[in-house]
Amino acid sequence: MKKIAISAALAVAIATPAIAAIVKVDNTKSAVSITFKQMNVPVDAKFKKFSASIDYDAAKPEASKATVDIDVASFDLGDAEYNKEVLKKEWFNAAAFPKASFVSTSMKAGAAGKLDVTGKLSIKGKTVDVSFPLSIKKEGNNQVFDGSLPIKRLTFNIGEGEWKDTGMVADEVQIKFHVVTNP
Repeated sequence: MKKIAISAALAVAIATPAIAAIVKVDNTKSAVSITFKQMNVPVDAKFKKFSASIDYDAAKPEASKATVDIDVASFDLGDAEYNKEVLKKEWFNAAAFPKASFVSTSMKAGAAGKLDVTGKLSIKGKTVDVSFPLSIKKEGNNQVFDGSLPIKRLTFNIGEGEWKDTGMVADEVQIKFHVVTNP
């Protein structure tokens, strides 16, 4: 089922920088989505609600910080029945774990002008260390941060019981994020 992939999306959303100050995320232009495979067919879904706090200094990326909180109940597979199903205990257990979060622990200049971001991703009560590259570009007065983070859904107990079998829904999930910030 498509519901599984949601957890991955949240981790990525957090890495949204500014210029030596906390920046404002433009939620109308930003997105956190996931891609996973169901019966070997790619499925895309998104989180409709998330918040991010980003303190980024291009001159000192190592001093930068980011926190992202994702409203798990905002997961959208494009079908009301699937959306309801993914919130159940076997998947995201949104009643017990309404938020997923990412908190950066370090940022540093990486290859090809990207940032290497490391932090803690928490989904469904489990926290793991993650790392991912983040690209940053300027569009007018805005900064745009793009990246993706591969995760394994079963690491976070997303898909319990019969859904642990990866024959129907693959374990691999790609969280993708596009974050636009305003000065």
